[in-house]
Amino acid sequence: MPTPIQTVSESLLAPGGLTVDDLPSLVHELAMGDVDFADLFFERAEGESFTLEDGEVKDASFHRDSGVGVRTCVGDRQGFAYTQEVTADRIREAGRAAAAIQKGQSKQTAIALSPIATPTLYRAINPIAERASQEKIAYLLEIDRLARQRDPRVVQVQATLSISYREILVCATDGTLAGDVRPLVRLSISVLAEHAGRRERGGAGLGGRYDLDRLLTQDHATQLVSQAVDQALINLDAVDCPAGEMPVVLGSGWPGVLLHEAVGHGLEGDFNRKGSSFYAGKIGEQVASKGVTVVDDGTLADRRGSLNIDDEGHLTQRNVLIEDGILKGYMQDKLNARLMGVPATGNGRRESYAHLPMPRMTNTFMEAGEATQEDMIASVKKGVFAVNFGGGQVDITSGQFVFAASEAYLIEDGKITAPVKGATLIGHGPQVMSAISMIGHDVALDTGIGVCGKNGQSVPVGVGQPSLKIDRLTVGGTA
Repeated sequence: MPTPIQTVSESLLAPGGLTVDDLPSLVHELAMGDVDFADLFFERAEGESFTLEDGEVKDASFHRDSGVGVRTCVGDRQGFAYTQEVTADRIREAGRAAAAIQKGQSKQTAIALSPIATPTLYRAINPIAERASQEKIAYLLEIDRLARQRDPRVVQVQATLSISYREILVCATDGTLAGDVRPLVRLSISVLAEHAGRRERGGAGLGGRYDLDRLLTQDHATQLVSQAVDQALINLDAVDCPAGEMPVVLGSGWPGVLLHEAVGHGLEGDFNRKGSSFYAGKIGEQVASKGVTVVDDGTLADRRGSLNIDDEGHLTQRNVLIEDGILKGYMQDKLNARLMGVPATGNGRRESYAHLPMPRMTNTFMEAGEATQEDMIASVKKGVFAVNFGGGQVDITSGQFVFAASEAYLIEDGKITAPVKGATLIGHGPQVMSAISMIGHDVALDTGIGVCGKNGQSVPVGVGQPSLKIDRLTVGGTA
């Protein structure tokens, strides 16, 4: 089986008359000016998606793109250019544009590139080619049928299948030479249920870095339809959510998106180097309740947020960010790591060759504790149990966040009672982390649907957590 470097060289370099042997000289030319660091990021990408709405194909698309991004770094400044033509001449042309930040000439000697042995966290396959378009559409039609069959109150069904395939190759003045082949599949379902003039939505999704046959099974169709329809029906019976400060119990898995937004972004290296994060300068300090351990781990097999290497050619790793409530470190790309005088952590990520890398999360989650969800609920006299979340917003500088719950319930006298609608959770990330009093043993990651946005770039991520009890949290309601 060819290595990722060989695969990408054949498909991306060869058509432009290049080989891996040409890369050292191209990188060396970038380093001729007075630069701290420079790199080339080659990419070939394919993407396909189908959206079915009410039994008809609403959208079908396919795209293919390739190119190379050229970057030079001087201090905290970055020069960047990219080209879709992967030839030596065009790379040199882009290099001259990226070199605008350089000062003077360097005495840089010839650069020797050392290939990095790439792990195999996922198979090097192209899932787009595994099934014909009509088979994919037929699967979405089956989801539509199953949803309507499950309950007559279902009046709308939307199902989307998204598939992507990426090949990347990175070479840099620090000697990095690394490649990766990245599959990614995702299936999402949204249903609308109507009864007595009231309409409510429910949704579910699944995905990861694996083949299409693994995703498109009858069991998965049944499972996702059940989750989406049941959520919509539960919301049809929901009462107005009370407002005020109260205890909140969070479910395991996807509710970790709150942790991702309210805490995770604040632990990315660039925000802390610039002093704009609440967590800046607080390494070694207590920033959360004892027992709280937060990890970013890009090495989990087949997970949506996992990468064999990051987009700077650095091996991903398990990074402990908070341990037993103590801040241990930040997520770093090469630029911010160098400027902060710490090692890179394998968190340099970019949307494509046309974007600069920056510190980004991979799979970010809280580790398990010892409590049970039942004990958490039993300990609450009046509060809210939040099972699923929709959208949210966070201010990195202040730590303030607002999240809307898509499925939540009242807790009264230690028991789950009525489902509630309109529940929003409002708080300050670090304060909430210090108000955690019980941590469940049921840690889980999300089902593989997460997308993270930062500075206009989107990348796939994973989130997760065990069930949690937060003693005090402001709940914005409709009652």
